[in-house]
Amino acid sequence: MALPHTHRSIRLAARPDGLPTPEHFTVAEAPLPNPAAGEALIRNRYFRVSASLRMMISGGVRDVDGVPFPVVRPGETPFEETIGEVVTAPEGSGLLPGDLVTHWHGWREYAAVPAAQCTPLDGTLPDPVAHLSHAWTAYAALRWGAEVRPRDTVFVSGATGAIGSMAGQLARLLGAARVIGSTGSQQKADRLVAELGYDSAVLRGARPIAEQLAEVAPEGIDVLFDNVGGDQLRAAVAAARNGARFALVGALSGQLAPDGTGTSAPVQLDSFQLLLKRLVLRGFSADDVPAAERARWPEKFAAWLRSGDLYFPHTRVTGIERAPQALCEVIEGRHLGTVVVEL
Repeated sequence: MALPHTHRSIRLAARPDGLPTPEHFTVAEAPLPNPAAGEALIRNRYFRVSASLRMMISGGVRDVDGVPFPVVRPGETPFEETIGEVVTAPEGSGLLPGDLVTHWHGWREYAAVPAAQCTPLDGTLPDPVAHLSHAWTAYAALRWGAEVRPRDTVFVSGATGAIGSMAGQLARLLGAARVIGSTGSQQKADRLVAELGYDSAVLRGARPIAEQLAEVAPEGIDVLFDNVGGDQLRAAVAAARNGARFALVGALSGQLAPDGTGTSAPVQLDSFQLLLKRLVLRGFSADDVPAAERARWPEKFAAWLRSGDLYFPHTRVTGIERAPQALCEVIEGRHLGTVVVEL
């Protein structure tokens, strides 16, 4: 297939003062990338759109140690996990034209990527796009972060997001007896129960979360899978049983705060309750899990997808020019599950 002379990418036009809008981005056309030694030319097919990009474009991450996200400056193209097709590859790299790979040079139609940073896809998953799910993050946090046990009652905050929409299903597969999720609308609450295996849902902004949790989990919760922090973390402390385990995987209450930079999520907790209930709070990253466990995950994930025990909820948006609007919709919580741009 003849290659184009140019390709399109999305670039940050200006740092937003608050939450981004599509006007903070621009569609740019540039010459097709020319791979350097050791690089492969990749035609991107799909890339994920994540709310965490807000931190990258705000510039706030440069002032925080340990944040695993690069700063994106005006004029630069964001990075995100991507599935692409190899066009050319360096000799001896193990990559061949036509191979599908994952890499992190998204938000552009073509990318020159170091071959060592490309992970070949071997067809294990029934749909390659499922590689863009956050299922591994959710599974790792539930299995090793919160140590979900049979008969546990699990509360997932932010249950309809890219991570939370997988977490409730996986908690059930790990033996949880009852799974409760939080979301921002009654329509999404209904879908949590009807489609994603949740027993019940609590609504953000309706009544205090603590009151709602007391109603749907009168005997308390054993596990918190926390994507949000803030008031929902505080409510979970009030609802926790003795010895409850909390895995903190996100802090959307601060990450998406309109008046912040996305890198701070303050919350006031009653430390007396933490002591009395002997609660375990753990900030968790899937990078904490041994590589051998990560290597076993794709086959387990594929088996659950093929059996129908696990469903990957996602929305596909067609066209790179629609990516900025898709990001804004993710931040606003308009979609259930992962949002993927299809090129």
